[in-house]
Amino acid sequence: MLESGELERVQASREHADRLVDQARRHLESAEKICDSDPEGAYDTLYDAGRKALWAVLANQGLRPSHRGGHLAAYHAVRAQLDPPMGRQLRPFDRMRRQRRDAEYPQIDTPEMVPSDVRADIPKISEIVDVAARVLDTMPVY
Repeated sequence: MLESGELERVQASREHADRLVDQARRHLESAEKICDSDPEGAYDTLYDAGRKALWAVLANQGLRPSHRGGHLAAYHAVRAQLDPPMGRQLRPFDRMRRQRRDAEYPQIDTPEMVPSDVRADIPKISEIVDVAARVLDTMPVY
């Protein structure tokens, strides 16, 4: 992924990785609070929690997705490292990426986002954030 330009090297930083996990946890709380009044905004925030959790794993390794690789590169890079055994917990991210995109750029036939969509995926993103935190606890601190 480095050779293809999907990932790029940056300074490895556990401090930055921990900051991203903290942000992800706050995003989870925010999504839950606003899902009834703003389901699209809540889903975007929920998705960002998952994205930041994945990026945290990479940040600790001195990597980040490039503009070319984007969110999908983070997912593929972390999944390649953790599947198995944690692939099941990470898998919902790609579906949620597509669902968030559909809510962000709706077509005429795109179903309206509803609070239950957000609530259904909160546990899945919470699990991704927890996976990232556990993985960081097992990695060397840079």
